[in-house]
Amino acid sequence: MSIWWSLHLRREAASVPLARRLLIGTMETAGVDPDISFDLSVALSEACANAVEHGGDEGSGGPGEAYRVTAYLDGERCRIEVADTGPGFPAAASDGPQGVARPAPAEAESGRGLCLIRELADHVHIGSEPGRAGAVVSFDKILKWRENAPLVAV
Repeated sequence: MSIWWSLHLRREAASVPLARRLLIGTMETAGVDPDISFDLSVALSEACANAVEHGGDEGSGGPGEAYRVTAYLDGERCRIEVADTGPGFPAAASDGPQGVARPAPAEAESGRGLCLIRELADHVHIGSEPGRAGAVVSFDKILKWRENAPLVAV
């Protein structure tokens, strides 16, 4: 079983639940275990919220007004990628534990998203697309299936 979709979304808060609902609906239809679906949907929401907040220039009408979400359910794994056209991450911050995903102070009101993604997914890559501006957050998780799932991997 293989399912793939990609969305090009405006950098607006309303796009975050849209992406989350599409992912949950896809996994529910395929028969993915609800706990796995929940973990991935929370991680996706965090990545999308970061793209909305940090993912483009402040000018209107340009390419920085959108971001891309791509999801692959392929075999026993789900891979999700969120890419934007913002300033990206510092070079030293890509995948290192001391980089962009360091824990936020307990009193902070934001800054926990990348750490949460790392906790909920099996593998996480944080960086940039070669030759392009912007950030890319991709993560994957091994899928578990409900009993009698309609689209279970063979």
